[in-house]
Amino acid sequence: MKHASSPFLAPFDGSFHVKKAATEPDRSPDKDQYKKHHKKLIAELDERQRLLYAQDRYAVLFIFQAMDAAGKDSTIRAVMRGIDPAGCQVHSFKQPSAEELDHDFLWRTAVRMPERGRIGIFNRSYYEEVLVVKVHPTILKAQKLPTKSNFSKIWRERYESITDFEKHLARNGTVIVKFWLNVSNQEQRRRFLSRLEQREKNWKFSSNDVAERKYWRDYMGAYEDMINATAKPWAPWYVIPADNKPFMRLQVAQIMVDTLANMPLRYPTPDDDEKALFDDMIEKLKSSA
Repeated sequence: MKHASSPFLAPFDGSFHVKKAATEPDRSPDKDQYKKHHKKLIAELDERQRLLYAQDRYAVLFIFQAMDAAGKDSTIRAVMRGIDPAGCQVHSFKQPSAEELDHDFLWRTAVRMPERGRIGIFNRSYYEEVLVVKVHPTILKAQKLPTKSNFSKIWRERYESITDFEKHLARNGTVIVKFWLNVSNQEQRRRFLSRLEQREKNWKFSSNDVAERKYWRDYMGAYEDMINATAKPWAPWYVIPADNKPFMRLQVAQIMVDTLANMPLRYPTPDDDEKALFDDMIEKLKSSA
């Protein structure tokens, strides 16, 4: 399956470096440009989603990963606004439940995969298992892993499980696109301050958000390793500058549109036997008026 082309596509050869990834665009759209372009992209995405739904042959999975306050929720909301909800499924993955911990780390997301004909959105995903768990490996103690597991190999094994899983999905008609919304340390700090200083944003803030900032370098290393290990032709990573939200949203929307445009989507057509009945059905409907 051909994927969208983009200057933000992470290479497939393991040569991605976080330090070289931009967090700001070279040029941001003005307000009028943003509104016009955004409206056009959403209309096109809506039309292509209708084709996907009508054909009922493929599914599309968009995965969003990012540091806190990068804009995952607002981007998903802005990009998917105006899309038929019947053709979309959005899931947010937080701390695993007791039931989820009684299964392998892919189980809770596997049961939430989009059906054929639908767009699935994962706000965080199984990638948390090689991000937050890698930064805080003590979490592994609660995962009831077999005692014979070699923890020194666990990250490589999880990368392998993820890439095998995604290849299986791709072979069976699920087109996978993964976004890392790349926010800078300074911009995250500014957004956290905004959440604290503006009463209507207080609900977004958690004291743990600030505590996690001291692990910034560890998280950046985990993202770099993850992208290098799991960026594949059948499941690419797009590293989107996230310090400018309008720019970020336009890039995400454009990649979504391009992804669906590159799929062999078309409205189903009736076979010859069905077509042969059309004239008769038309007459019956007209005569019953």
